[in-house]
Amino acid sequence: MLQGGKSPFYEAGLESRTTEALREGRIRFLHRDDVDEPLGEVAVISTGTPPLGSGAVDLHQVQSALTWIEGRGARGLVVAMKSTVPPGTGRKLVNQDLRGLGIRYVSNPEFLREGRAVQDWDSPDRIVIGAEYGDDESIETLKRMHSGIDAPYMITDVTSAEMVKYASNAFLATRISFINEISSLCDRVGASIDDVSEGLSMDERTGVKIHAGVGYGGSCFPKDVRALDYIALTSGVNVDLLRAVITVNNRQRLLPLHSLRERFNGALVGLRVSIMGLSFKPNTDDVRDAPSLGLIQALVDEGAEVLAFDPQASEAARGQLPDSVRLVDGPLEAADRAQAMVIITEWSDVVDADWEDVARCMLPPRFVFDGRNALDPGKMHRLGFEYVGIGRNHPPPPPPRTDHW
Repeated sequence: MLQGGKSPFYEAGLESRTTEALREGRIRFLHRDDVDEPLGEVAVISTGTPPLGSGAVDLHQVQSALTWIEGRGARGLVVAMKSTVPPGTGRKLVNQDLRGLGIRYVSNPEFLREGRAVQDWDSPDRIVIGAEYGDDESIETLKRMHSGIDAPYMITDVTSAEMVKYASNAFLATRISFINEISSLCDRVGASIDDVSEGLSMDERTGVKIHAGVGYGGSCFPKDVRALDYIALTSGVNVDLLRAVITVNNRQRLLPLHSLRERFNGALVGLRVSIMGLSFKPNTDDVRDAPSLGLIQALVDEGAEVLAFDPQASEAARGQLPDSVRLVDGPLEAADRAQAMVIITEWSDVVDADWEDVARCMLPPRFVFDGRNALDPGKMHRLGFEYVGIGRNHPPPPPPRTDHW
């Protein structure tokens, strides 16, 4: 597929970039057994580092790549590790395997966001390079590899660079779980999570605005937070905050189920529910650890009839869904005679759908649970939906005063 300019996954702008590079002869795709020439100045390792059942990181793919590189006798080569490996991994590799072979090791973590990977490569917010003390040559080699990209460099040691990657993902996951905790409190006391989030974003200390929702998913946050918790445990460090982040995220995923049970008095048998979005975020077809999958399984287990729509991820999700789930091609087909709808992924196809037509397709009570707070509650109510958001279920504002004292 890659040799033909096709990507095995959906990422906006990637295929056109790949096709251009192939046409201009700047990239080739080979099986490693077909490589019969020197590796050049840099070998970038970007294999998967999947989780083990214990929460530890499986490094077999990384080790396989390193073994292959070592077998080619590439003295003077710089190995740039972009795979997310536990802090301390690089130091062990250098001490045990690489130094004696004349291979230099650099940690160069990536911070690409799925759905924005091409833009993030062109315009990253930082480039982190972790090298052994005094290895200025490897640092300069990595800088040349990133030539033409305007971004600040952070130069540090190998282990600190590895920790930057884990800490970044864990902190973002913590922010998501924090705002989700606050959204639950907003519902209880009658506050608006939208206004609270806006107020927080105006303080430079608390960062950009972050939205409440049904939790994070994907291949990075869940795996890396669990891995950091495991690293802490095996290092004798207690990280209660990270465990709380995991707990909150797991709880958020079931909010739509609880809301449906409450609205329909626990009678979900035969209830037709449409799920809008399967991928863990918009602009990707990645369904790894996606909140949609567990929710759909729970709904089917309780007897609901489930229809699901996603503009990109349907094929990726098909093998992980119960056979009874019907995958459809658009919002109106998903809404057909559904009594309830859950928005899981804020695709533009969903947010910008003709909601007046959606209302006509659905059956009463036209219950919509907005798991991403992506829609206008006022508009939804005017169109006849029973709308529920996350942290948005505050009472309406009081009527204007008529006295003038």
